[in-house]
Amino acid sequence: MENQRGKGLSFARRIYLPRTIGLGIGSLSVGAALYTLNMPAWIWAFLLFNGFIWPHLAFQLSTRSAFPYQAERRNLFYDSLCGGFWAATVQFNPLTAVTVLAMMSMNNVAAGGLKMLRLGTIAQVAGVLVSWMIFGPGFNLVTTPMQVWACLPMLTLYPLALGMVCYQLAIKLAQHKRTLSALSRTDSLTGLLNHGAWKDLLRIAFQQCRQHQQPATIALIDIDYFKGINDTYGHIIGDSVLRQLSIEIKNNLRDSDMAGRYGGDEFCVILPNMPLHQARDVMERLREVLHDYRHQQVPQLRVSLSIGLAAYQTSFADALAWLDDADKALYIAKNTGRNKISIAPCLSALGS
Repeated sequence: MENQRGKGLSFARRIYLPRTIGLGIGSLSVGAALYTLNMPAWIWAFLLFNGFIWPHLAFQLSTRSAFPYQAERRNLFYDSLCGGFWAATVQFNPLTAVTVLAMMSMNNVAAGGLKMLRLGTIAQVAGVLVSWMIFGPGFNLVTTPMQVWACLPMLTLYPLALGMVCYQLAIKLAQHKRTLSALSRTDSLTGLLNHGAWKDLLRIAFQQCRQHQQPATIALIDIDYFKGINDTYGHIIGDSVLRQLSIEIKNNLRDSDMAGRYGGDEFCVILPNMPLHQARDVMERLREVLHDYRHQQVPQLRVSLSIGLAAYQTSFADALAWLDDADKALYIAKNTGRNKISIAPCLSALGS
């Protein structure tokens, strides 16, 4: 309910500026055409109301309504009704009538597409019939220079205002798209990349290493006995450990490094342009930081990490072979005592 109301309010705010400008300068076009006709005083009063009071009244009616979107659609219907009324009242003066009806139709399309255009057209026809019932049908095909000049602001300023609104909407949609794209690639608990996003970046990193012969290292990180933490202290404490690890990973990495949650209690890191010995130093700092971590609610809790490292090698057929090397190193760390860093078997000569 609140979400729908929020969208309705946003819709009403987008319509407010084009309506205020359009009806304000549109009343000049209509007024210039009415000037040559013998019209009663109430028509002029209604023109002033429609041009300068109604836009603000319509905005208040929408924003104060329990259903702003429906209220604003009714307001657009009234706009079109009045547009048809003025087109017939100026006796379909060619320039004035076309300007008013075209701008009303443009507004309807921008606000609601073809469906709103159809409803607006029906409202315009109804407005024409109302005018004919009051004044009778009439046609005045003569356009004076004053009417031409009076229509110029409507033909220039209103499309500009509507274009600005559409541009701002396009910018917001692009921002929302980027936000949704980021959310679809992010693990909700830790804020790191999710499994799929990290593997996509791993493939890209692999191709860059192959093309430019750059060094790079990947690390797989596992929280030792994490199931026991959940079973002993509960999942809330377990989640806090996962978040703490993600925080420390971010704090210990460069901006160019890419970290993700591989699944469960496993994390993964891509360290581009970093040789194996430097990557080991980074991971050792991370391991020590987590080993010193104390949870306020359960100070007896101890957290240790098992980490597997694998450097890029030209012999790898693809990124998955690289990842498999890191996974083998992690397996060794977990099966030789845990709380340690191991390097892929084929690189063990470099240090373990």
